[in-house]
Amino acid sequence: MVRTQISLDPDTYDRAKEEARRRGVSFAELVRQSLALSLSPRDSDQPWMRFAGALESGDPDASTTVDEVVYGRQRP
Repeated sequence: MVRTQISLDPDTYDRAKEEARRRGVSFAELVRQSLALSLSPRDSDQPWMRFAGALESGDPDASTTVDEVVYGRQRP
């Protein structure tokens, strides 16, 4: 890993610390995750994949019930 330093305004810092606490990760890990989500893969022909895993429903079967979750109906 490369160690770096950033400057944040107090409100952003406080909100980020709270979000890290809410997720149960360190501030540094929150920053790493956030950067990974915001940077698109260099060699990908599917730029939308950068959003894969961005949301967690807590439902281990979410990928099989996506139609019900998104559209409120069972898969055809």
